[in-house]
Amino acid sequence: MKIPIDASIPLPKLTNYLLIPKNQDDKSQFLAQAGFSLANPEDLILALRQLTQNTEAVLQKSNLYGRYYQVSGILTGPNRQLIGVVTIWLERPDGQIQFVTLKPQKEPPHVSGTLPKDSP
Repeated sequence: MKIPIDASIPLPKLTNYLLIPKNQDDKSQFLAQAGFSLANPEDLILALRQLTQNTEAVLQKSNLYGRYYQVSGILTGPNRQLIGVVTIWLERPDGQIQFVTLKPQKEPPHVSGTLPKDSP
């Protein structure tokens, strides 16, 4: 299954959690490698949407909150740096799908580095 293009990506999930430096489970430094920051959360939203349109979601588990899907792949940052991520999405019982979180991919992505400036 593909995550729908209109799936919910709550801005506070990015601006109050993923892009904020933390003492534990800090993801902001990882995302900053690709140029994602509090100054440009919309770039992270766009990269997440591109990932979901190019990659199949895999069902991970179900519980009373709904079905959890994983989408793994490469995000291209605003600085053209490529980072491998694992994203989690929740399909709620009402059918709505929302972004839950992301983490760095443990295994190196198949593609890494920086895109040339003339790449689309």
